[in-house]
Amino acid sequence: MNAQNINAPSAYFMAEVSEKLETHTLSVLVDNEPGVLARVIGLFSGRGYNIDSLTVSETEHEKHLSRITIVTTGTPQVIEQIRHQLERLVPVHRVIDLTVEAHRNNQDKPLERELALVKVAGTGEKRLEALRLADAFRATVIDATTEHFVFEITGRTNKVEQFISIMGPLGLIEVSRTGVAALQRGGKAL
Repeated sequence: MNAQNINAPSAYFMAEVSEKLETHTLSVLVDNEPGVLARVIGLFSGRGYNIDSLTVSETEHEKHLSRITIVTTGTPQVIEQIRHQLERLVPVHRVIDLTVEAHRNNQDKPLERELALVKVAGTGEKRLEALRLADAFRATVIDATTEHFVFEITGRTNKVEQFISIMGPLGLIEVSRTGVAALQRGGKAL
């Protein structure tokens, strides 16, 4: 869990209170209908909450249900407030804080993966170095010419970010990322 200290005055006697910012992954099961995503996003933007990552797709075709995976950062109280506000939205069936569930099960984090397509141009030694590093990161070449490569990399967000950072000086041109897909560990479903 990412944590940063913030100092905010308490409403009680203006005492200093130090709270840690935490990054949480929320899984939200919603009806797959027009406007649902806009309502969820509106909840965040209307209250000044930030979304670090957002992924959405229909996951239960017969029931017309979609799963929205949201990664957000805030104090524990703010994360709890976000969860409760999401639960009150009409098309929302269930909200699970996957980070809290992982901690309850003595695990550091839920299962999280992200996919990125990374385009790198280069010739000579830089081209060879990009290929060597891609192999070390288990990235796959999905398109190539004599002037460029497009790599596909899948992994935790920090792995994807590290790969992108390393490719920068080797001729990074463009990046497209999916956002985080996440599930809780174990045999339970959402």
